[in-house]
Amino acid sequence: MRGPPRGLRAASPSGRRALGAAFAAATLLTMSCAAPRPVVSQPTEHANHPYVWKNVAILGGGFVTGIVFSPTEPHLAYARTDVGGAYRWDDAANTWVPLLDWVTQPDWNLHGIESIAPDPVDARRVYLAAGTYTNPDVSNGEILFSADYGETWRRTPMPFKMGGNEAGRGSGERLAIDPHDPRIVYFGSRKDGLWKSADGALSFARVPGFPDLPDGSAGHPQSPKPGEFNYLAQAVGIVFVRFDPASGRDGQPTPVLYAAISRTGESLFRSRDAGATWEAVPDQPTKFRPVRADLAADGALFVTYADEPGPNHMGDGAVYKLDTRTGRFADVTPERPLPAEGRPFGYAAVSVDPSDPQTVVVSTWNRSHPFDEIFRTKDGGTTWTPLLEKASWNHAAAPYTATMRHHWMSTVVIDPFERGHLLFTTGFGIWGTRDALRADAGEPTRWTFDDRGLEETVPLALVSAPTGAHLVSGLGDIDGFRHDDLSVSPPQGRFDAPGFKNTEFLDYAGRAPDVLVRSGTTYGNDRILGAWSRDAAAHWTGFASEPPRSRPDRFGTGPIAVSADGTAFVWTTRHNPPYVTRDQGATWQPVAGAPADLALVSDRVDALRFYGVDPIEGVLYASADAGASVQAVRRALPVGREPRRHSPLDVRAVPDHAGELWIAVDHALFRVRAAAGYALERFAAVEQASSVGFGKAADGASYPAVFVAGKVGGRYGIFRSDDAGATWIRASDDAHGYGSASHVTGDPRVFGRVYFATGGRGIVYGDIAP
Repeated sequence: MRGPPRGLRAASPSGRRALGAAFAAATLLTMSCAAPRPVVSQPTEHANHPYVWKNVAILGGGFVTGIVFSPTEPHLAYARTDVGGAYRWDDAANTWVPLLDWVTQPDWNLHGIESIAPDPVDARRVYLAAGTYTNPDVSNGEILFSADYGETWRRTPMPFKMGGNEAGRGSGERLAIDPHDPRIVYFGSRKDGLWKSADGALSFARVPGFPDLPDGSAGHPQSPKPGEFNYLAQAVGIVFVRFDPASGRDGQPTPVLYAAISRTGESLFRSRDAGATWEAVPDQPTKFRPVRADLAADGALFVTYADEPGPNHMGDGAVYKLDTRTGRFADVTPERPLPAEGRPFGYAAVSVDPSDPQTVVVSTWNRSHPFDEIFRTKDGGTTWTPLLEKASWNHAAAPYTATMRHHWMSTVVIDPFERGHLLFTTGFGIWGTRDALRADAGEPTRWTFDDRGLEETVPLALVSAPTGAHLVSGLGDIDGFRHDDLSVSPPQGRFDAPGFKNTEFLDYAGRAPDVLVRSGTTYGNDRILGAWSRDAAAHWTGFASEPPRSRPDRFGTGPIAVSADGTAFVWTTRHNPPYVTRDQGATWQPVAGAPADLALVSDRVDALRFYGVDPIEGVLYASADAGASVQAVRRALPVGREPRRHSPLDVRAVPDHAGELWIAVDHALFRVRAAAGYALERFAAVEQASSVGFGKAADGASYPAVFVAGKVGGRYGIFRSDDAGATWIRASDDAHGYGSASHVTGDPRVFGRVYFATGGRGIVYGDIAP
């Protein structure tokens, strides 16, 4: 669904120069190479300025990879996501409660959840397998466990990596708790075999008797280029572990359990001696890979299969039922995929009604004609009824979902305490119904978007202008929104036409803030798009054309900027120099003197001036002719980094202060003033800075509030300065780290308010507590 969340403004992975830098200044001066002058500043805590943190409401927006109900407590469920952490359903408040907002920047990798497991005996206990990528550059995964419904957590580091946002992430569950001895916890890894804990997840050891994971457990063969990491083509490994409760008794390890490897051939394994030894289940299906399984009270094990682990690729599959008493498999596939006839799809979710072993639901995956379906059987798989064919959909909570198509349905679960209550996951959230039993009478089922509190967007651009909506956002996968009311998903839905898949860059005109521009990509990322608005993002008009490309085989959007008066737009598409248009895209002219991939952003006051920085060469460029040309005005800027390191570089012009800008780069924060010859002033108290932005000035102050995401005084978080960097207040707290923070901006109309983007927990904003 999306690539690695960085929490940082990243350099282009294949370009030589990063595409996120922007400078503003009012006057071209002589080049200067003077060393940065330190500014003494001090951090302070927020004891006198506590903050209240909330999500900007969108609802959903990302791939919910799994839902598990507690088998012991009614109305208790947990959801996991690929990049946005885990949630607990609060039935009294009718909302999902995020459980991992305490994760800070160094541990951002924990926000991808590989698996989730409520304790089958003690409803207070829950376990998570946390780790987003198997990328060599990220930290190892961890098993997190809680004894208080996820309010607090203990952490057990594992000696391998996990892939909560990699191929096969909709499979499961890889975590399993022994129903007769809950101290025993199993976890199926992607590359490192099966692991077991005998002390409630305090420690783990590899199970020696389980088969090794061969290279064939990898996903769809998408070969990465040398030195690149392809997060969709990594090993999938062990996709589920299931205990057979009927085989054991309380107080002793359950003898019989099943585990499956995502591969063709022999893939389903069974242990009859509590995991000491394992054997392939005889006469099992071998054509497809197992995806999920559920065990009925009568001993029937239902397993879904597909030719690929998903989510991007899946073209064939089946559903099988194993009678564990006789050892016989039966093909109970509801609808046969016909890939050769243009009807490719696989099977993913399966859930057995705990109160009736004959009632089972399964879901298709990537069934595009006419749409993915949930099939329900009341006779153990002999006959099936579609639930969505005649369904009605309530989009009121999140109007943007009316433009979405339910897909990536990796999980469908039956509430063990309410038979008619079903939930299913999609690539953009969770749908639920409480009248699934209506299907027994041939009546249509009714579904609502049950995502209140669950925010999983990946914001890519944020703008808070002095007029119009308080916030305009660009997002991955679902385009972008205009928020007049931060507490509700916008009633107008997503941006109007032209619709993008990703809106990656936004800007507004400093002296004409109702004029905005945006750039992004379409579905499939095979075409770049740009648009502009004259009414503060209420409506958009697509550019008449896009800038020329130096090479037709290279494409990708890039930073876009609008002059302070709203008359000139400058766009730097990937691998190309910046181009300027003064007629809304009817014609484009290259910016003379600009190297490829040089991002330009306008001065907020002077309409003739644009600025840009080459972060690899450390050269500052400036334009004094509204983007017709640029000149190098300073060299040896201390910002050069290798693109592969994805170092942050965030440069913002100060509103209402011509020729002044702040630079957040790697381990430093700088201020640059044209009037001072572009000398760099470094803020010594700021140890790390990934993003910087500005908000309304404090009462009696003439300088806007400055916000920084980074590390100050040895602590990570969001910091605010009301005195131009002389002192810093830590606005965030230990309970609100959100994994990562980027694209920081204040609100020019509300003192103290700050917005920032996360790597999968949506848009967060903070206000000073009343």
